[in-house]
Amino acid sequence: MTAIILSNLALMPGQLLAQDSADPPPAGQAPQVTELDRIQVTGRRAADRAAIDDKRYADGQVDAIRSDDVGRLPDQNVAEAVRRLPGISTVNDQGEGRYLTVRGISPDLLNVTLNGQTSPAPEPDGRQVKLDDIPSGLIGAVVVSKTLTPDMDANSIAGMVNIETLSAFDRQGTFGTASAAYGYNDINGEHPYEFDGSFGGRFGPDKQFGAVFALNHSDRKIGSQNIQNAGDWIEVDGQFVPEGLDMRQYNTHRQRTGAVANFDWRPNDDTSLFLRLLYSKYEDSETRDRFAIEFDEDGISPTDARSGTFSDAEALRALRTRSENTSTLTASAGGEFEFEGDRKLSAEVTWSRADKRDPHRDEWGFVQGDITGSYLLGSDTYTVTPDGPDAYDPSLFEPDFWEPESRHAVEDLYQARLDYLMPLSIGDGSDLQFGVKYLHRKKTNDENGRAYEYDDGPMTLADVLGKPMGSMFGGRYFIGPTISNPAAKAYFDAHGGEFEEDEEGTLSATLAADYRITEKITAGYIMSRLRFGDLTVIPGVRVEHTQGDYAANAFDVEEASLDQGFNTFGSRSYTDWFPGVNFRYDAGENLVFRAAATRAIGRPNYESLAPFVQIENAGDAEPEVTMGNPDLEPLMSTNLDLSVEYYVGNRGLLSAAVFHKTIKNPIYEVTRDGQDGVFGGLPLTNAEVGTWTNADKATVKGLELNAQYELSFLPSPLDGFSVGANMTWVDSEAEGLPGRSDKVPLLNQSDRVASAQISYEKYGFAARIAYTYRSAMLLEVNEEEREGDIYVDALKQWDARVSYAFNPLVTVFLEGSNLNDAALLNYMGYRNRMAEKEIYGWTARMGIQLRF
Repeated sequence: MTAIILSNLALMPGQLLAQDSADPPPAGQAPQVTELDRIQVTGRRAADRAAIDDKRYADGQVDAIRSDDVGRLPDQNVAEAVRRLPGISTVNDQGEGRYLTVRGISPDLLNVTLNGQTSPAPEPDGRQVKLDDIPSGLIGAVVVSKTLTPDMDANSIAGMVNIETLSAFDRQGTFGTASAAYGYNDINGEHPYEFDGSFGGRFGPDKQFGAVFALNHSDRKIGSQNIQNAGDWIEVDGQFVPEGLDMRQYNTHRQRTGAVANFDWRPNDDTSLFLRLLYSKYEDSETRDRFAIEFDEDGISPTDARSGTFSDAEALRALRTRSENTSTLTASAGGEFEFEGDRKLSAEVTWSRADKRDPHRDEWGFVQGDITGSYLLGSDTYTVTPDGPDAYDPSLFEPDFWEPESRHAVEDLYQARLDYLMPLSIGDGSDLQFGVKYLHRKKTNDENGRAYEYDDGPMTLADVLGKPMGSMFGGRYFIGPTISNPAAKAYFDAHGGEFEEDEEGTLSATLAADYRITEKITAGYIMSRLRFGDLTVIPGVRVEHTQGDYAANAFDVEEASLDQGFNTFGSRSYTDWFPGVNFRYDAGENLVFRAAATRAIGRPNYESLAPFVQIENAGDAEPEVTMGNPDLEPLMSTNLDLSVEYYVGNRGLLSAAVFHKTIKNPIYEVTRDGQDGVFGGLPLTNAEVGTWTNADKATVKGLELNAQYELSFLPSPLDGFSVGANMTWVDSEAEGLPGRSDKVPLLNQSDRVASAQISYEKYGFAARIAYTYRSAMLLEVNEEEREGDIYVDALKQWDARVSYAFNPLVTVFLEGSNLNDAALLNYMGYRNRMAEKEIYGWTARMGIQLRF
């Protein structure tokens, strides 16, 4: 498709080039971007043109997506909408996009902002921001900055994603929209639904006041089917075989609710005040039924390279039920003030809270021993077949464990920034900008759990039997008997004496993950935009001082108590400078060259920084220690970027970019044997220690190509077509990882990322089909050898949408996602050594959009 676009652009008549070209705005003035309306008939092309304007007039390399475009595909959230931009892929959960990976860099190194201010991260283990919490219907625009300027936070090795909500001054007059959709999920037969609405406008004397209100709610019941290797791939009699098979059926209920209230006051041309409010709530409840057969290595007997038998295996039937409730509230107030001499002062204060509550995360397990059977390996999956009916007889399964857990994580963010802009009498409309920012983060995580083992009694799975399940994966795998959670809990309440608490397991579940982290970042910057004719140079420097204080638990599971408070502490303080320069050269009416040299930082994740120490088997010859590392060094990145962009007005775009990052101190999780020292105040010898550590360095380099164009030069009715395609090649290497002498890729980095789309819009009819692709990426690093690394296989997905506008007020639509039933496949070292496979089916929705 890229070749077709290139050839069409090359053959366009010169008259069309002149007609569609757009001159850059005069120095010091904002660009005149295309006015949008969210659901107008020509909204697709208007949105693309506005996004091209965003890219063309930006200080650095950016890509953008506008609200019309978000609503034009079956995208449930921000992550799935943005993944269609160049160089961007998603990390998925249950088939939905959750986190963004930009140019191969991990999501926890991506700075996500809401209306320009840092967004809180509800997850307790990392800095990555969940983008499936935010409904796409609340978005005005999303801008991805791939190069940095000094006025941006330096915590942006992967770049910055800014989510913008609507302002009344983004529209002409009073406006309102409403939409509703109802759908079908292929794999479980459930019916998702969604509705949203917005209303806004300007009012008061001279229309100086503005207000926008938006509301969204979606309800989805997702089904997915999953199979996993019950352990690793091991060598037996010269053949590599799995250690069993774990079959899982997920039934997930996800509800999203979001609201936006934005207020503006512009009493005159020199003063603009605003108040921005956003609330989002994400509720996720899930039931997971499991049937696993875990091999005994001594009982495996390969027949040949593909098949064999097993004996003395253990069968496990388990049920996990969980509930997850995440809410995020952000309030921001500020203003812009212009003074004589084209001087401008901007001020803003923001408070955000992300509150994640998991009221329960409970799991029951029943086991049966002495299972025999056979296995058969395939090209990417395999089957395990037990002999006889015993593995499906609930009366033969004895209770093994019950583990109820809960969790509560909170992040509070307090932010304030001040920016000042003044003209410079250098060149053609140059300016000087400087400012300060203060960020204060408070993050806590509190987990509580109990671990019970079955001691003695007559209980079997037959006493708490749930509804039996049939086959999965088109009949290849059969689950059979399941556990009823209400019946199991009732049995425990009535027969608690038959269970014995595993005190070590309870201590581990309750103390290990708890922490309290306070982080204060004080920043200042100075930069200039030096304009000399067609050349713009943006030099500057940013300085950030980081002060972190950490508290957690150090404990020996054989000695600790549940009521102990935090008893281990850490702190870090460091100051870093981030010089940078961006160049822009307008080589012609439609040709723009850009270059940038910048630095960025990536602060370690909370889980790895918390100074917890968990000790097991302290009196054994090889005790086990799991611990955080508050002495982790932050990642430091030096970034080089070069790009060329060719514009056909705002109707088409060709761009190419090359990039190179050198990243010092990448972080990996490691386990070391034979360690001597004092851990949590306890001297140990020959300990096995699991923790996080810095590797030496990593490099990321790549090439990014993008092309999009409206085929309006074709004769009617073919002039309604538009096409677009992009592809990014990325290569990364990390070295100095303990235990590995080779170089490994960065986590979540795909060598190739691409998307393509073709659309048609005319006579009230609109249609679009889109394709997204990413190649395999590294998920987990083995501590010793490449063959043990876990990879996520390539993903290819098709989505489509058709709509018809009866008039400017009413549009009906039909859309489908994952039409090719793309599956998740993880493998160990080689693609035929499956670690996990999960299927989701396709989803279709139909609905109506109203505009008034």
